[in-house]
Amino acid sequence: MLDHTGFVVTDLKRARAFYDAIAAALELQTIDNGDGAFLLGKSVQQPIPYLWIGTTRPSYWAQGSRAGLNQTHIAFQAESKAMVDEFHRAAMAAGGKDHGKPGPRQGAGDYYGAFVLDPDGNNIEACARGGDLSR
Repeated sequence: MLDHTGFVVTDLKRARAFYDAIAAALELQTIDNGDGAFLLGKSVQQPIPYLWIGTTRPSYWAQGSRAGLNQTHIAFQAESKAMVDEFHRAAMAAGGKDHGKPGPRQGAGDYYGAFVLDPDGNNIEACARGGDLSR
């Protein structure tokens, strides 16, 4: 039920490389959004929901806020266990840090997920729910 969310990063080029990698693993796209930001979403044709990622400090932030100060958690839907595995592999190859290897989570039902920290320490997850998670 996400329309949009976003966060500020310290290095747009480094963030773009990281999010390009995980977008490909999740069959998503990154889209330019001016000099200081980009969007991550389904496609240009289906732009919402999206994740805004940029270096500009939003006007609505509370005083003292900065990139990475308040860790953000974003969970992306994945269609399969294999897609979650590919997300984790792509994130590690693009400079992410493991924050929970791919696997089922106790007490979460039919759930398979992986957690990584992006280059600014934001907690990024991909998860598959229900269906046949044996693949």
